[in-house]
Amino acid sequence: MASRRRSREHALQILYQWDMRKQPVDESIEAYYAGLHSEESAAQLPRDEFLELLVHGTVERAGEIDALISGHAEHWRLERMPAVDRNILRLAVYEMRHTETPPAVVIDEALELARRFSNEESVHFVNGVLDAVRREQPGTASPGT
Repeated sequence: MASRRRSREHALQILYQWDMRKQPVDESIEAYYAGLHSEESAAQLPRDEFLELLVHGTVERAGEIDALISGHAEHWRLERMPAVDRNILRLAVYEMRHTETPPAVVIDEALELARRFSNEESVHFVNGVLDAVRREQPGTASPGT
């Protein structure tokens, strides 16, 4: 079984491909699996259920997620954001709002993705947007309150 961190990294890569190529999400997922190994062994690879949950959930709720991001990304239109940052945010907002993963864990993992695949400016941007999304989530109080 893949680690959740690795699943998130691969989900980000699939979402990036989906976003850039404007292809059906299932094609992006299949391209990911096909790229792992040769055609003969690809059929035998275990599927990563968490990765697929993240990717399908993010794509299915992209409109809702994009509206949330746009509402909290001051002075940034979604289409003008770097594609990596946009998809890190999408992935994290989906996981924060639609899974049992604690928001603090989701934000930490998103920041690690930004450090690995983007730059330090993006880390601060991603943190600010996700913290704002977290604060408006029902049942989450700000630290120290």
